[in-house]
Amino acid sequence: MLADVDDKALQQSTASFGSMKLSQALYEARRAAVDDLIANALLDQEAKSRGLDRPALIEKEITAKISPVNDAEIAQWYQANQGRIQGAPLDQVRQPIRAYLTQERMQLAKEQYLDTLKSKTPVRVLLEAPRQTVAAANGAAKGPANAPIEIIEFSDFQCPYCQRANPTVTQVLNTYGDRVRFVYRHFPLGNHPNARPAAEASQCAAEQGKFWQYHDALFANPSKLADPDLKQRAAELGLDTTRFNACVDTHKYKSQVDADMHAGEEAGVNGTPAFFVNGRMLSGAQPFDAFKRVIDEELETKKR
Repeated sequence: MLADVDDKALQQSTASFGSMKLSQALYEARRAAVDDLIANALLDQEAKSRGLDRPALIEKEITAKISPVNDAEIAQWYQANQGRIQGAPLDQVRQPIRAYLTQERMQLAKEQYLDTLKSKTPVRVLLEAPRQTVAAANGAAKGPANAPIEIIEFSDFQCPYCQRANPTVTQVLNTYGDRVRFVYRHFPLGNHPNARPAAEASQCAAEQGKFWQYHDALFANPSKLADPDLKQRAAELGLDTTRFNACVDTHKYKSQVDADMHAGEEAGVNGTPAFFVNGRMLSGAQPFDAFKRVIDEELETKKR
């Protein structure tokens, strides 16, 4: 079976994996191939039981059931993703956006349908995921220390993808409760000039017991990360501003931010956000289902 997986996995371009560690890149390629093989097997099995072929089943149960993308949804996506369209007028990118959103809906509908097929034919993937040794160190944390799941995030307060991932993290914590311990570590990127000062300032807030309130305030105002803004956030949260400002001005927590960045680099982080779920890497602003898949697999492993 692994040979079948590698027939697909090893055909992928290395460019698809950036500077990801080789062990992680190989796992990602194999996992994508496994998921594709499982999906096709389940679809073929269901199609045969109903006297159909796979394309006919997909058309009937997936394609026909997705709603068309309307102009209002295209305009909404256009307004929310100005950085990605690089100033192109709406009429110029309307069709590519429509195709993108349609494909996104197709993928979601397919995943939901495959979930129904898996409920009838349970599937267990034995492919072992690589794990990195990543310490929580001095990172701010939520959740019990003995939780079966530990999620460590390397993040950047000026990163739009980190901002996009923040509600997903909240959804994960609300869904799994005390089964998850979440740790935040810093990874300010060099192309985000305000990210490092914001990271250091958040540690100054942590010194006064308000890291998470400060963290939330920064993500709520991503365009306001200049030095006066950082100090204003502290004042709004009722921190001792004399103490906070001195902490920021002297770069008191520069060494801690440096240590976080070094730990991230050692673990293969080259962009943000990067998550490690019990040492298993999830890179980028992943959807909730990506976290759910890994967390559920880890919880199942703990039962064995």
